[in-house]
Amino acid sequence: MLGAVAHLGCMTKKPEQDNLLELTMTESETRARLRKYVQVLAADIGGRSALRPESLLQSRNYIEGELKSFGYAPAHQEYETYGGTFYNIEAERNGGTKPEEIVVVGAHYDTAGGLPGANDNASGVAATLELARQFAHQHQARSIRWLFFANEEPPYFQGPGMGSYVYAKRCRDRHEKIKAMLSLETIGYYSETPGSQRYPIGFHPGYPDRGNFLGFVSNFRSARLLHQVVTSFRRGTPLPAQSAAAPASVPGIGWSDHWAFWEFGYRAIMVTDTAPYRYPYYHTAEDTPEKLDYGRIAQAVIGLAAAIREISSE
Repeated sequence: MLGAVAHLGCMTKKPEQDNLLELTMTESETRARLRKYVQVLAADIGGRSALRPESLLQSRNYIEGELKSFGYAPAHQEYETYGGTFYNIEAERNGGTKPEEIVVVGAHYDTAGGLPGANDNASGVAATLELARQFAHQHQARSIRWLFFANEEPPYFQGPGMGSYVYAKRCRDRHEKIKAMLSLETIGYYSETPGSQRYPIGFHPGYPDRGNFLGFVSNFRSARLLHQVVTSFRRGTPLPAQSAAAPASVPGIGWSDHWAFWEFGYRAIMVTDTAPYRYPYYHTAEDTPEKLDYGRIAQAVIGLAAAIREISSE
């Protein structure tokens, strides 16, 4: 996710710890898996960008290995940009009665420069992997595609070399019926500290000032999908949720892979902890695994599973 931190982020003395949560057994087991995924990506592998192509390869091999262990047969979309070769990773669970209708859930696996990127965006990758695991043997009416995109960060951001742009263009060229796209972007940091949450200039003043919620944002065309996902999410988890449909010109609204799907006429939303509007370690070398709240990420995953189950069963 792209953004400027200097005047938007809010520094806090200490990140919140997920050991304060009372988790169910399912949430605790999910938390352990999420922690493992993030540890491998952000600590064992580290920075994942064209500056470190060997780390991109390690990340791709790790993601594919996990998908295979869940029972998928992951596929590549190979493409070239800026003189390099990059890969989107795709795994699909075919639908039963409406297989031609597709729900895409995705996250970018690259990082800004050589930074560890635990929250941005190992947290989104971890959640996508865990959701793929949970849905591996479930039967849904619509097909579900799990996507792991290359090159969301600069210099590719919102350009033709962005992995999600390349993928969304192929979907449009193939006339695929993408009914919904969810971009999981920087979802791992939460705080109960007053004043820990900031917003873009001009944003409605009624939103909470504590960064203890998961955010859902869309453009106006995707507002109905946004409402449906948030309603289902709230039924599935105790984690608070806030939502906003707004013009893409509002800073932050289009700052991830959902933007690429908007460009090709698809309905898409971003799921996020709001990144630079909350996370003090955003795009720094301090974005490391111990900063994240894995209990709340687990609650987010369980709520997202409820939402995905609904939109893929219509």
